[in-house]
Amino acid sequence: MSTRVPARVPTEEELLKLNASIDNVRKTIDKEKSNGKRRNCCVVTYGCQQNEADSEQVAGMAVEMGYNLTETTEDADLIIVNTCAVREHAEKKVFSITGGYKHLKDANPELIIGICGCMVSEEKNAEKFKKSYPYVDFTFGTESLWKFPEILDVVVNKKKRSFILNSGDEVICERTPSSRKSTFTAWLSIMYGCNNFCTYCIVPYVRGRERSRRPEVIVEEAKQLISQGYKEITLLGQNVNSYGKEYGVSFASLIKQIAELDGDFIIRFMSSHPKDMSDELIQVIAECPKIERHIHLPFQSGSSRVLKLMNRHYTKEDYLALIKRIRDKNPDISLSADVMVGFPGETEEDFQETLDLIRQVEFDMMFSFIYSPREGTPAAKEVQMSEKDKTDRYLRLLKVQEPIAEQRAQRFVGRVEKVLVEGRSKNNNEKFTGRDSGLKIILFDGNDEMTGKFADIEITEAHAFALYGKVIRVY
Repeated sequence: MSTRVPARVPTEEELLKLNASIDNVRKTIDKEKSNGKRRNCCVVTYGCQQNEADSEQVAGMAVEMGYNLTETTEDADLIIVNTCAVREHAEKKVFSITGGYKHLKDANPELIIGICGCMVSEEKNAEKFKKSYPYVDFTFGTESLWKFPEILDVVVNKKKRSFILNSGDEVICERTPSSRKSTFTAWLSIMYGCNNFCTYCIVPYVRGRERSRRPEVIVEEAKQLISQGYKEITLLGQNVNSYGKEYGVSFASLIKQIAELDGDFIIRFMSSHPKDMSDELIQVIAECPKIERHIHLPFQSGSSRVLKLMNRHYTKEDYLALIKRIRDKNPDISLSADVMVGFPGETEEDFQETLDLIRQVEFDMMFSFIYSPREGTPAAKEVQMSEKDKTDRYLRLLKVQEPIAEQRAQRFVGRVEKVLVEGRSKNNNEKFTGRDSGLKIILFDGNDEMTGKFADIEITEAHAFALYGKVIRVY
C-alpha cells in the first residue's frame, strides 16, 4: 500500500485564535439578540453530498456563534451559499441566485452574505464576487471551512469584507461541530480531496489533494451517531477506495470496523473509483449485513480509448472484469454508475462501446451527464463536440438504459425489503418513501410516526425509478 503524509492539524495557537473569534462573534450576536434583533442564519447548498456535509458544519459553527438556523433566506440575517464547480450550469445558478439577494440586502442593510465552497476556490470566481457583487461580504474556499468563525469575526466586528482563497495549506480540523438536518441519517466524511486528475474534472483543483481523517476518530464519531439514534451513516470521500494510505488502514478495514459496532443501522458509502476497488472491499461487503448491497461505480465511458483520454487508469475490459468479481461475491448487488457523453474526441464508435458496456453490465441505476467543459482542466482545451450531437447521444443512451432498469427492478416483486422510512415523498405527498439496502426508492402507504424507523416492505410493483409496496411491520 502506498503512503501519504497525514494532513496538517491546527496548531494550538490557531485553535486559540479560532476560539477567540467564536467568542467575539457570539458576544456580538448575543448582545444584538438581547436588544431585540433577530439573528438567523440560512445555509444554501448546491452540489454533491460532500457539500451537504460541509454545509452542516458551517451551520454547526453558526449555531456555536449564537445564530438561530432558518430555512428561508427572507428570514435570514446571515446567508451562506455553499457552491459547486463541477458543471458550468451550477456556477451560473449561483451567480443568478446571488444577484437575487441584492433586494434582501437593500431591505435589510445588516444582512451578511457569504459564498463558500468549490466555486470560490477558483480565483476568477472569488474576484468576480468581490468586484461585481459589492453586497457580498465574504468568500472562502474549501480549505478554509474550519476558519469560518475567523472570517465572520472580521465581517461582524471589524465591518470589513473578506475574501479568502485556497493556498495549498490543507488542514483537517477534527473539532468542527455539525448541525445535522436529519435525526436519523448522517453524512460522515472520512477523507477530502482527490489525486486522480481526470482530464475533465475540476475537483482536485478546488478540493486539493487526498487526505484522510484518522481512523480512530471516524470510528468514534460513528459510535456517537449510533448512540444518538442515527440509523443510516453514509461515509463520504471523493474516492473512498483510496482512504487511509497515510495510516496503513484500508477503506475495507475501516468500514468493517464500523459495521462491527453494536446497533441496528446501515452503512452506505460514496464514491468509488474503479481503479481502487479492492477484492478485500468486495469480500467485506459480502460478509457484513450492515453494509449496503449497493455500489456506485462511475465508469464515464465504455471506450478504452476515451478512458485513456480521460486519465481514468482502467480499460473497458478492466471494468467488466471488476463487475464480474463483484457479482461473483454479491450476486444480487445493485449497481449504479456515472456516465458521460460528448467528451472531446468521442466518436460514434466510442459511443457504441459505451452502449455495449451498459448492455453487458445491466445497471440498476445510472446517472447520465452531457460533458461540460471546465476552465482549467485539460479537456476544456480540446475541440468540443456540438451541443446538438451531445444531446442526441444523451437521449440515445437513456433509451438503452431505461428498459434495463425496468427489467432489473422486476426481481424485487414479491420480496420483503428492509427500508429506513424517510418521510412523505416529495413527488407524491400521499405516499411515504424510503430506500432499501440496494438504494432503491420504495413508495408505500404509511403515517408520520413511521419516519426515522425501519420497516419491512413487501414489494408489489416495480418500475425503473421506484418500487411500490405495502408495510409488513415497523420497528
